[in-house]
Amino acid sequence: MERINREALFSDETEDYRHPCEADAGQEVIFYFRTERDGADAVYLIEYDKQDRMKERDMEYSHSDSLFDYYRCKYILGEEVLNYCFRADREEDICFYGRLGAADQLSRETAFHMTPGFFVPDWCKGAVMYQIYVDRFCNGDPSNDVETNEYIYIGKPVERVRDWNELPSKMDVRRFYGGDIRGIWDKLSYLKSLKVEAIYLNPIFVSPSNHKYDCQDYDHVDPHFGVIRHDLDLLVEPDAMDNDNAGKYTARTADEENLQASDLLFARFVEAAHEKGIRVIIDGVFNHCGSFNKWLDAELIYQHEGGYPPGAYVSDKSPYRNFFKFNNHGNWPFNDSYDGWWGHSTLPKLNYEESPELYRYIMDIGKKWVSPPFNA
Repeated sequence: MERINREALFSDETEDYRHPCEADAGQEVIFYFRTERDGADAVYLIEYDKQDRMKERDMEYSHSDSLFDYYRCKYILGEEVLNYCFRADREEDICFYGRLGAADQLSRETAFHMTPGFFVPDWCKGAVMYQIYVDRFCNGDPSNDVETNEYIYIGKPVERVRDWNELPSKMDVRRFYGGDIRGIWDKLSYLKSLKVEAIYLNPIFVSPSNHKYDCQDYDHVDPHFGVIRHDLDLLVEPDAMDNDNAGKYTARTADEENLQASDLLFARFVEAAHEKGIRVIIDGVFNHCGSFNKWLDAELIYQHEGGYPPGAYVSDKSPYRNFFKFNNHGNWPFNDSYDGWWGHSTLPKLNYEESPELYRYIMDIGKKWVSPPFNA
């Protein structure tokens, strides 16, 4: 039996193998797939529907070069996201091809995707991007560092790391090196010298971890990345904000002022980056939040603080009840019965399918951070 040369199979989501690589609903798209020359009897485009059922479309021979044959298939893009892969047959040998390459079996999770109406902004096509894990990049302001034993995170005290040459520990999410927004600001000229055109920041919103993928508050930059001090007159400039926010700082508590000052510092940092021709991308982390977020309040932080509506963990009457998906309907609290990212109870998944309120809130958060004065 002649077998398919799996190393010769190829397709991707670029213009060479999907033309156009971005399209609107109703537009014709031509998909291409490569095999070894004379290496396949038939090639198919496999489309997945919402029930994960597969529909085959014949691909016709297009052309050849000295090593490969190329097949193509015309397709009218619908209103829904297209999930697709390829299948090549040679005698009794069958091989599938998706985002992870050749496989004997394929699932929707490894399929290629095409979203109608989604177009990558021209400025980022081919741009040089630099990803920054903020806590580990540069400590520009030691006054905002997390202190050892400042608080408890996942059952143990947090730790301030003073020697950046130390090896990471097994549970390093509790250890803070002090990197912050000011540190990145101080290195903008260095980044510009590397020809960087965009900075992608790992999460910067309020969170007790150093990675901040367990967001506690999407509305503010974490003061440990921003500002923690009481001489706020040196930092807060209300007239730099829009008129609706001007003058609000005088009545704030110290903690609230630190949040506002941290937000303002970030806005000024983005402005400084833009002056050097560097765009700033922030990671929203809208798939899940932290279990200590006020919406869930699994650690009862807001319950004990008072003045907040009950979290979904605390009461079935919570206004945030449908922000999460619970797996039982017994007595409250539900404990760890909610869906978490990869099963982690500290990372409860957000339930957009059943919560229009959550959807609107997250859309408003996204709008806030890409609008003035922040302009991410």
